[in-house]
Amino acid sequence: MESNFVDYVKIMCRSGHGGPGSRHFRREKFAPKGGPDGGDGGRGGHIILRGNKQMWTLLHLKYRKHIYAESGGSGGASRSTGKDGDDVILDVPLGTIAKDAETGEVLFEINSDGEMVILAKGGRGGLGNTNFKSATMQTPRFAQPGEDFEEGWKILELKILADVGLVGFPNAGKSTLLSKVSAAKPEIADYPFTTLVPNLGIVGYRDNQSFVMADIPGIIEGAHEGKGLGLRFLRHIERNSILLFLIPADSKNHYEEYQILLNELQQFNPDLLDKQRILAISKSDLLDKVLMNDISKELEGVPHIFFSSITESGIVTLKDMIWKLLNS
Repeated sequence: MESNFVDYVKIMCRSGHGGPGSRHFRREKFAPKGGPDGGDGGRGGHIILRGNKQMWTLLHLKYRKHIYAESGGSGGASRSTGKDGDDVILDVPLGTIAKDAETGEVLFEINSDGEMVILAKGGRGGLGNTNFKSATMQTPRFAQPGEDFEEGWKILELKILADVGLVGFPNAGKSTLLSKVSAAKPEIADYPFTTLVPNLGIVGYRDNQSFVMADIPGIIEGAHEGKGLGLRFLRHIERNSILLFLIPADSKNHYEEYQILLNELQQFNPDLLDKQRILAISKSDLLDKVLMNDISKELEGVPHIFFSSITESGIVTLKDMIWKLLNS
């Protein structure tokens, strides 16, 4: 089954050509040799991205590879200006980044609802011959052509915006936790990479309050180099307020696994380590008091919490910790 979540599209954009200015001269019954009265050409249409908080995917642009804006109209007689070309406005989710496909340069990021930024600028309309009349040139027989359009491939990438991002190796129990604390229905199975795209869930809290949690596909060692699902999901972590690290109780070395996860984030973007983070040991229904003490000694100096999505032990405490951090 193909996912509706699309976080990467490549589109060819061509803005509108500016309309040419007019070289018209006024010719009337009582003014057979009237002066120049050619109007300016209209502006070519822009291609514009507009933030839309109701959207969460770039799916609507996946099959729309070529986007063309309308050219400006020609200037006319009696100094009439040509019609501006219609703009093409593309609604995108908040967190969409626009890049130049050839250079990889980041052009801008859309972060607020209704925010509009030009992706491809329409050409300016040419000036009509009226503009070139002077004391030494009474009858200019020329006008400006319209400015050329902009054309090129652009990349749109989406970074999920969530309060809490779940970080962990494949099969750490991230999807199970999200399914327990929210109404999200991620695919869950006992093998790595069940989660191929980020899942978002709204987690209910006390007094009808809530926060958004994102289950991000599992990191593997070398993810920052593009291994596994690599860079496709690491960028989503950049827009989470809190990082919730999940390490399963049956891990061979909890401290080492935590350090590998931190290293992958640091290699991808050192700023990620400035985010607030919580370390949670999942699947703790597999542990007794002695084993919990052993893990706590192994993680000495690293604040952590034990929880189980199966028995739901520790989940209320975990939510309290998250809420406290979000509002600190």
